[in-house]
Amino acid sequence: MSAALSGAVDLSALKARADAARQAPSKPAAAAPAGGSDAPAAGGPFVFDVTEATFQADVVERSLQVPVVVDLWAEWCGPCKQLSPVLERLANASGGAWVLAKVDVDANPRIAQLFGVQSIPTIVAIAGGQPVDAFSGAQPEPQIRQWIGALLDALRDRLPGIAAAEAAATQGDAVEEVYEEPTDPRIIAAEDALEAGDYAAAERAYQQILDVEPANEEVKAALAQVKFTARAESADPSAIGKADADPSDVEAQLAAADVQVALQQVEEAFARLINTVRGTSGDERDKVRSHLVELFGLFPSDDPRVAKARRDLASALF
Repeated sequence: MSAALSGAVDLSALKARADAARQAPSKPAAAAPAGGSDAPAAGGPFVFDVTEATFQADVVERSLQVPVVVDLWAEWCGPCKQLSPVLERLANASGGAWVLAKVDVDANPRIAQLFGVQSIPTIVAIAGGQPVDAFSGAQPEPQIRQWIGALLDALRDRLPGIAAAEAAATQGDAVEEVYEEPTDPRIIAAEDALEAGDYAAAERAYQQILDVEPANEEVKAALAQVKFTARAESADPSAIGKADADPSDVEAQLAAADVQVALQQVEEAFARLINTVRGTSGDERDKVRSHLVELFGLFPSDDPRVAKARRDLASALF
């Protein structure tokens, strides 16, 4: 588990609050069944929204049968909008070997506090009523698949629901997987390199595709994610202080912006680079502009933070 989640997490506090809420005269509610609440799925048969009141039944009790992956997200979070749809699709494709519990941290801050969440998206795997693994930030789909696969392999002998769901899928009774593996050998080569942690090779593979298909938006997004992931893994948290101490150091500003995006300080990162554009010229200005545009590619095109930053960038350039 990450450092932010490495301590023992006591889920009993949420159970006590849920029990109290169910017993309150002003808000009568029937106790949830052992297999989980009857709340409708948020995005498919194995995806559901969770609140503080339903956490015990929907997460803790379900995790006695199959792993429950908790997606801590917020409406304003750009990386969340990238990661959540991938998790939802993979959960529904699993046929119930694992399930996805979505927690809006703005509406349920105590759950986020319980796990010591410092940034979102944060993903926590619960098994047997306790957290067993976690990661933060949007990850490429191949890495998510690898993480889930390792999770199932580690827990298959301990949680009976995993094998049961997999057996049902083999017999054709589970939900049909909607994800189609890429057949383009160039994409396969890029994803294989990414899974192996060879970011340079993955970057080259995606760039070769763009050289032939410059309008391929999916590959553009994948390339931006690979470049950022490679930089973020080696990012120095002290870069922000160094950049603040010397606004004229362009390389320090680029590194600080990467750290801020990784910390979900997206607007601050954009503003930093736009100010750097205003204070530079020539090749340095173009380098900063290109870096900022690359960061834009990490977020949906309709993200209001990206739209505002694009306007501010245009103003800074012209």
